[in-house]
Amino acid sequence: MTTQAALPARGRPLARLRDPAWYQEYGVYVAVAAVFVFNALFTEHFMTGDNLRTQLVQVAPVVIVALGMALVIGTEGIDLSVGSTMALAAALLPLYLGYGLVPALVVALLAGAVVGAVNGTLVSIVGLQPIVATLALFVGGRGLALVMADGQLKQIVNPDLLALGTGSFLGIPLVVLIAAILAVAVAFLVRRTTFGRRLVAVGGNRSAAALAGLPVRRVLIGVYVLCGVLAALAGILATARLTASDPSSLGTLMELSAITAVVVGGTPLDGGSVRVLGTVAGALLMQLLRATLVKHDLPDSTAQIAQAAIIVAAVYVARERRSR
Repeated sequence: MTTQAALPARGRPLARLRDPAWYQEYGVYVAVAAVFVFNALFTEHFMTGDNLRTQLVQVAPVVIVALGMALVIGTEGIDLSVGSTMALAAALLPLYLGYGLVPALVVALLAGAVVGAVNGTLVSIVGLQPIVATLALFVGGRGLALVMADGQLKQIVNPDLLALGTGSFLGIPLVVLIAAILAVAVAFLVRRTTFGRRLVAVGGNRSAAALAGLPVRRVLIGVYVLCGVLAALAGILATARLTASDPSSLGTLMELSAITAVVVGGTPLDGGSVRVLGTVAGALLMQLLRATLVKHDLPDSTAQIAQAAIIVAAVYVARERRSR
């Protein structure tokens, strides 16, 4: 005879599948696995080493930008300027490569830090809404990049810089290795450091964090600076992989790709949490989905519609979880 205590235990797995929290926690991983299984069965040559390597190389810059975006969204913010920051870093590289690779990289990364500092100041001190503050540099940043590059595409011939985009270490592409290291570093920052705990606290309740004596302004500025530096690094790596600096197109719509990866990965838009592994999985899911549709000769517009549907589903699940 079945006891009353056994009934809840037997029904618990089905109850979990009906719980929005389960989908927000694990849905992105299930989706990535499902796409892999589908391609293994129905997509010719998709699961080859060369193709998987290509997919990882293409998604690496998105992952890097999305990591910074996840930190910003964790504070209940948003950064629309990441694509322009990539373009700005790309425009600066040819101007300073004559002084050597290291000075050029430092200048490009500093440009990202300056963009982040401006965004953070506008949000934390001036008091602008994040979407308004970063929208200004979304427009102005790319315009400044085009002015610096004279509106022209410039070829990159520095072999050391090109090695960042095309080189490998122990068979692993450097861009993929850098993205993986940064993911581990950001996860450590969020989970194991005082700054990470303050970041989550500020995102959870900014007023309460201020009353508790936390340096809210410094945390916000620091988060946006990190986001800007990561976007600049992604711009450097993308430029190295493309062997050319093209501020007119580099980073276009990257802000949307990064936000999508973060939201699909389970980080709530209202802050208070940062899911690093979920963000990486979200970026990988979007890349694999797009590649799968292309392999099956479907237009890019279909991929965009599918991505939109996934975003709506992710936001709906997050809303249902909050309402319970």
